[in-house]
Amino acid sequence: MPTYVGVHAGYADVTPRELAEALAADRACAAEVGVRFGRGWLDPGTGLMFRLVHGPDREAVLRAHERAGHPATGVFELPQ
Repeated sequence: MPTYVGVHAGYADVTPRELAEALAADRACAAEVGVRFGRGWLDPGTGLMFRLVHGPDREAVLRAHERAGHPATGVFELPQ
């Protein structure tokens, strides 16, 4: 299964609790679109969050983020 990195903007002022809630929302929506979320990273200086995602295609990754309530600003496939 391909691996992607999802990029999200707008997390500069997020609290640890809000970040945990966003990551939990991702996990809750993952199975219904056939993706599996991996580790995530936050750069508080830029407000960018990065999340590893394993899924069948880019569209499934985008759907999972949209259903979780925070669409990705970018999704990039990582080379194997």
